[in-house]
Amino acid sequence: MQTLADSINVEYSQISRIERGLINTSIGITYELAKALEIDIKELFDFPIK
Repeated sequence: MQTLADSINVEYSQISRIERGLINTSIGITYELAKALEIDIKELFDFPIK
C-alpha cells in the first residue's frame, strides 16, 4: 500500500483510512487511485447492495 500511496502522492495512513471506511475522499483522489490501480473508476463503486 505504501507504493500506491507514493504513486498518488498521499500519506499511507490516508489510503488505510479510506480502505477501512473511516474517511471519505475526493473524486480526484478516487480517480488517482483507479488510475494507479489500472482499473476503471466505476470498479471502485461496483459492490453488492444489501
